Amino acid sequence: MIDEKKQNTEEVDLVNEQEIDLMEIARKIWSKRKFIYKVCGIALLAGLVVAFSIPKEYTTAVKLSSERTNSRSGGNLSSLAAMAGINLSSSNSDALSDQIYPDVMASTPFLKELFKVQVKNKKGNTTLYNYLLNDYRLPWWSSIFKGVFSIPSKIIGLFKNKEKDSNEIDPEYLSKDDRRVISALSENLNLSVDQKTGVMDLAVTMQDPNICAQVTDTVIANLQKYITTYRTNKARKDLAYSQKLYEEAKSAYTKAQNEYANFTDANQNLILHSYRAEQERLQNEMNLAYQTYSQTSQQLQAAKAKVQENTPAFAVIQPSIVPMRASKPRKMIILIGFLFLGFVGACAWVYFEDQIKEWKKQITDQETIVEQK
Repeated sequence: MIDEKKQNTEEVDLVNEQEIDLMEIARKIWSKRKFIYKVCGIALLAGLVVAFSIPKEYTTAVKLSSERTNSRSGGNLSSLAAMAGINLSSSNSDALSDQIYPDVMASTPFLKELFKVQVKNKKGNTTLYNYLLNDYRLPWWSSIFKGVFSIPSKIIGLFKNKEKDSNEIDPEYLSKDDRRVISALSENLNLSVDQKTGVMDLAVTMQDPNICAQVTDTVIANLQKYITTYRTNKARKDLAYSQKLYEEAKSAYTKAQNEYANFTDANQNLILHSYRAEQERLQNEMNLAYQTYSQTSQQLQAAKAKVQENTPAFAVIQPSIVPMRASKPRKMIILIGFLFLGFVGACAWVYFEDQIKEWKKQITDQETIVEQK
């Protein structure tokens, strides 16, 4: 019983001590409120400088959906293909799933296709490549950081032999400017796909609202073209092969038909068995050529139907529009963040000020003792 009372007493003392500490901290902070106000004011001023130094950026968001490839019956197309010996009703596995579309858009070949896109800004008509390379504004501190971090590379470059890079003749070679533009594009293009519905959300961010809408339309067109080209690649190859067989069969049938007609016209009054045998042979060859020609014609029509079936249908749910308000920077969030950091930093300084002074005093005393010895 005595032990329980003692334990309860210790817990009460601990709680009272914690309350006293909290009250002491609150009094200390309140006594230094002018200092905290000054720090918060400086932090707010720094936040204003940062917020208004970041260039404005605009975002265009669109929603689009593409037809998904599933196992399905081809209906009339399957019936037509069955006549030619082609099965369209089997399951069609598509290696390019919806989830790969963001990786496709972020790939270097896809982004390089955007270099030559014509855009119009305040200076006039230019390419997207030149706009991102020369007209895209950056915060003032980025130039300072870039200059400071580039000094070591410049010093190292002085000691290297300036040899001509053999990759410059390679069409796949990317210069520093190319890499810079690709990096800017990959940061400003964002594509996400809903796994359940297959709806794609595309967001394009640029510093010019008109260019933002132009680039969005171009990205949509290029993405649709890439997906269509991929999904119809096999079908288009089959179509080209069927077209080749059709032309060969048509030519063979025409030749066999002409030979039969010429032979019949030249020997129409003869009743020799040799004539009849030759006429029958030519007629059989013509009939065989016609059968081949008829089959290849059906196969050609089925191949054309297959290309049409594999061509995905795209639906733009939310079209691109020119944004009216800037999406970045979010000035209020920046100001609140700087103000919060300033307040927390000032309170921490007030709390640890006495300990810091005590540590400095201890270090000074130790140095004095060492000097006296």
